[in-house]
Amino acid sequence: MQLTHSKTQSDHGRATPTLKGRRSVLRHGLLIMSCGVLSACSSLPFRTSSLPDFSQEVSAGLEDYSIAAIGLVGVPYRYGGNTPKGGFDCSGLISYVYQKVGQIKLPRTVEGIGQVGQSLGNQTPAPGDLVFFNTQGHKHSHVGIYVGQGRFVHAPSKGGTVRLEKISSPYWSSRFTESRRIATSTASRSKN
Repeated sequence: MQLTHSKTQSDHGRATPTLKGRRSVLRHGLLIMSCGVLSACSSLPFRTSSLPDFSQEVSAGLEDYSIAAIGLVGVPYRYGGNTPKGGFDCSGLISYVYQKVGQIKLPRTVEGIGQVGQSLGNQTPAPGDLVFFNTQGHKHSHVGIYVGQGRFVHAPSKGGTVRLEKISSPYWSSRFTESRRIATSTASRSKN
């Protein structure tokens, strides 16, 4: 910044920036601020892993879980809900389906469910696997049941209903964090 002495202030010995110097500082400040804003817009803050190839169809013998979940589409959302009559929140839906189909008791919270089973990494989930999303600033803040063809069933939010959605939608794909396999094949369990 260029500094000069002003005649009116020379008796105090203070230097004041010239108009040209002020503009230069302002331009540099705006450039730095613009770069920061643009870099923030170009990143996807919610996504913590890459999406698996949902176009691949795989089977792990868990289709009964996805069929049960699809059968609950349209049930109203209710915070803390865990029955078709009373409504579902996302973790209540998952707990209900896994208990009904596989007699598997899961933790009641999304965070707790996210600690059960095994992460599939970048492996394509099979119908019946769970898909997790970061909707509130942490890895396991929303969960649904993968039903195949890149779609999942979940209980989204207050005022909504259990619904079927595409993971590839901009909202969900940018928030996808992982898939987990909780159950083993219903066919292999019935043989034991």
